[in-house]
Amino acid sequence: MRWESGRQSENVEDRRGFKVSRRVAGGGIGTVLLVLVALYFGIDPSIILNQGQMSVPGTGVPTQSAPYSVSPEEKRLAEFVSVVLADTEDTWQVLFRGMGKTYEEPKLVLFAGAVESACGMASTAVGPFYCPMDQKVYIDLSFYNDLKNRFGAPGDFAQAYVIAHEVGHHVQNLLGIADKVQSLRSRSSETEANKLSVMMELQADCLAGVWAYHADRARKILEQGDVEEALNAASSIGDDRMQRQARGHVTPDSFTHGSSAQRVRWFKRGIETGNIGQCNTFSSEKL
Repeated sequence: MRWESGRQSENVEDRRGFKVSRRVAGGGIGTVLLVLVALYFGIDPSIILNQGQMSVPGTGVPTQSAPYSVSPEEKRLAEFVSVVLADTEDTWQVLFRGMGKTYEEPKLVLFAGAVESACGMASTAVGPFYCPMDQKVYIDLSFYNDLKNRFGAPGDFAQAYVIAHEVGHHVQNLLGIADKVQSLRSRSSETEANKLSVMMELQADCLAGVWAYHADRARKILEQGDVEEALNAASSIGDDRMQRQARGHVTPDSFTHGSSAQRVRWFKRGIETGNIGQCNTFSSEKL
């Protein structure tokens, strides 16, 4: 991925070196869910509040700790994330103007270990996430080591896909989709609520693809093999694969993000069409 000459976003908030004064909750009910959540991308944290690795909002107080030591590798990753975020800003600004709307840029928070968000206090185990309550994306850069070594999904465009997926959730929030889905989930059975979550996640995958389509046409960011990196990442974190690894069998009714095939399919739809209208997972006959 060609990113070194790209501009860096002014919307990065570095909280590495900060610590929270109260421990993150853990254990108890939903243990299997938490194992999966730790491996997933981008679940709305409000869905898992009070279930293990997140606590209720406001229970932790950020305080400054000793200066945070940044390795050269982590410095480069932080620069990379900032450039990718800036590219999503440029892309979605144009697309929102085309819809007669104004794109409100999200903040991206870098943290290490644990972080306090408006959605609650979260540990690194939750993975990258978007909080609609403060319109911020949160990521511990150590996740990229897991992406490469644990998930078998190396490559800078696979890393960019992580950010683009979370920004996809921000787009859903700005368009009012997140509120509608959350309202429906609150009135649904667990199985139906899970299906709605799957549709949300697959749509975010498609929106990540839409970003890649337009960013490449405007700025020629893609190199040979980049699309395959993103597709590999999408496949690696499908519910079916993660459940099979975690407990040896698959329970489709408990899916919250979609199968590997579904995640690949919707990212491909976005990156091949560049059309937001093609990302309506809620009306699609086939996910």
